[in-house]
Amino acid sequence: MTLNTVALELVPPNVEPGGRPADETVHEEAHKVLRFASESGLQGRIRHILMPSMIAEEDDRPIEMKPKLDVLDFWQALRPELPGVAGLCTQVTSFSDEAGLRSRLGDLTGAGIDGVVFVGVPRTMADGEGAGVPPTDALEIFRADVANRGAILIPTRADELGRFNFKCERGANFALTQLLYSDAIVGFLTEFAKRSDARPEVLLSFGFVPTVESRVGLIDWLIQDPGNAAVAAEQQFVKTLAASEPDERRKLMLDLYKRVVDGVVDLGFPLSIHLEATYGVSGAAFRTFAQMLEYFSPEVR
Repeated sequence: MTLNTVALELVPPNVEPGGRPADETVHEEAHKVLRFASESGLQGRIRHILMPSMIAEEDDRPIEMKPKLDVLDFWQALRPELPGVAGLCTQVTSFSDEAGLRSRLGDLTGAGIDGVVFVGVPRTMADGEGAGVPPTDALEIFRADVANRGAILIPTRADELGRFNFKCERGANFALTQLLYSDAIVGFLTEFAKRSDARPEVLLSFGFVPTVESRVGLIDWLIQDPGNAAVAAEQQFVKTLAASEPDERRKLMLDLYKRVVDGVVDLGFPLSIHLEATYGVSGAAFRTFAQMLEYFSPEVR
């Protein structure tokens, strides 16, 4: 089965003692999504909400990581506010044992989560670290528990062809790409299609870059890979987007979107689109997303 969807990423809100009740924040976020979707012509077009399970990473994160509402609680509060919209999420596996992870996955799928992307340790740790289940093992172990089992795909990462093929062999039937700020995914999937018979669904990820990125640098930090020239070029493109006027910024993102879609649409991979507003949903982000989806949208192919 394929998702064949447009997914919007929403991050669970912070939970702070004495702060605003989480449910109020969730409801406000949902109503923003509905309003911006209506204003931009995307009403009814967003079919999934993708919710990341956030874990602490490096201390140099530009925006401090604070405790977040659990994804399951977030989804249960969000779902009634967005009728007809289903859920996707990421699930960190490396710090849970098999029994605990099976229970967690049962709770997620039972709550209407259509697909789970298995995620490992933060980049401060090496693959295989963590006392729990590595993502590649989880893909195989939970084939019968989760119909749509996802893996992260970073086309600019060294040795990613072999890594991704192994994930597919272990049971991944869809991939969530890292945020795409170049068309590197085109060359990657072209080469992967030559080497492998696997054709997992690919959620192509695109993130809106607002002006505030020039000052904060969160997207730059998220996509960093020191010493990787391909990523350095993507970081420069992000800087260009952040410094551009709104019309030019939309044009640059639409041009990238067209290059990526045109390059991969005929390779045999089912395609979905994942949209992210890293600093929070906004009218400007939705106007950009609307132009992109006017060019290509998986549900109307």
